[in-house]
Amino acid sequence: MAQTIPFVDLSFQHEPLQAQIEQLWRDCIAQGQFILGPHLAAFEQAFAAASGVAHGIGVASGTDALALGMRAAGIQAGDEVLVPANTFIATLIGILRTGATPVLVDCDPDTALIDLEAAVQNITPRTKAIAPVHLYGQLVAPQALKDFAQSHNLLIIEDAAQAHLAHRDGITAGSIGTVAAYSFYPSKNLGAMGDGGMVLTDDPEIARKIRAYRNYGAREKYIHQEWGTNSRLDNLQAAVLSLKLPQLPAWNAARNQRAEQYNAALAPLPGICPLVNHSGPGHSYHLYVIRVQPPHQREKLQAALMAAGIQTGIHYPIPCHLQPAYRFLGYQLGDFPNTEQLAGEILSLPMYPGLTAAQVEAVVQAIRDSVPIATHGSSH
Repeated sequence: MAQTIPFVDLSFQHEPLQAQIEQLWRDCIAQGQFILGPHLAAFEQAFAAASGVAHGIGVASGTDALALGMRAAGIQAGDEVLVPANTFIATLIGILRTGATPVLVDCDPDTALIDLEAAVQNITPRTKAIAPVHLYGQLVAPQALKDFAQSHNLLIIEDAAQAHLAHRDGITAGSIGTVAAYSFYPSKNLGAMGDGGMVLTDDPEIARKIRAYRNYGAREKYIHQEWGTNSRLDNLQAAVLSLKLPQLPAWNAARNQRAEQYNAALAPLPGICPLVNHSGPGHSYHLYVIRVQPPHQREKLQAALMAAGIQTGIHYPIPCHLQPAYRFLGYQLGDFPNTEQLAGEILSLPMYPGLTAAQVEAVVQAIRDSVPIATHGSSH
């Protein structure tokens, strides 16, 4: 068997920085600064500035970023929030934690992003916001999103958990909506060494609320003006993220370059359809996703790649509306045909900074070798 090509390999990012990371952590330990320390404050400011936003508030996870950001923006029980059916379940959890109701919308099959034309059909007098997900590292069209929200008097709550410094039409992720939520899960484009998240906002009052919410509702110690929780990005993690942040543009560019290589090589293959990139170099390619048609052949291709030593993923195999825990929302099979079809077709190929041109070619060659047995008679 050829050498394994992993789905994600973080060593390219970590090995050159390891000595600096260890020194930063030693300093934190020596200073005893673990909660709401100076590294967190510096990273909050730096990440917000890099995204073109005034305020960053570090929290414990991307899910908390969604929930606390929505709550601070005024989402509450009785409200409805439009959200793509094609997303990770955390987007729904963030909405539900405010007491609001997620109203699911089908996706565009070419990009896997929310279909704004379909979203119009789901607006009711209770619709308060839209929560677009910049899935796989590509932004939902910013101007179309702004026009949609303005014409229907809706807040925009960006789920940018997969779109760190991604941009489209000159607009950076996180700078479109009232709030934006990020995850720093280790495999994200900007990843911590554990869980972590952040809310971005230009609104100083929303920022003040989230800072209180994350710290037991206290603006000052032991005085709890708000109902809060414990959700703080650790100072140790913020130190790592601060060290990585200057590298992120180059890392995103490397991902985009490898994605272009994949796109060019895979385009001629029958039954292999890369998702469409409308963002050019602004697509940060947190994941590189193809569609395998006909859909029942995906498992054969995935097995063939695994046999060749190539790891893959599926993001996501079961749509949110078909998850057992969320049946109470009242959706059923057939409600979101594009989302359901994608769930049976999509396959995520290896993608990370440090992935070499030779490795991409090895993946493509393994797909070429598998296509004749996996995709008889299919076309794009």
